[in-house]
Amino acid sequence: MTENTAAAGEYIVVKALENGVTVTGVTRGAENKFLHTEKLEEGEVWLAQFTEHISAMKIRGRAKLLTSHGEIESGKA
Repeated sequence: MTENTAAAGEYIVVKALENGVTVTGVTRGAENKFLHTEKLEEGEVWLAQFTEHISAMKIRGRAKLLTSHGEIESGKA
């Protein structure tokens, strides 16, 4: 893998723990832009992959996140 695609192939799983959780993909490059936003309802699961175009994701709301680096819970309990 090249330096720019080192994170390509990594997956993230987002499980909404409340209604209205948003997952937003952020583009890679000289200027970061919001590319896509998905809204999840409680219990819904979103599986996403980092690519050569997506370098970051923003999670808003209470959710359980599963990654190769471990498990994290976002939002207020």
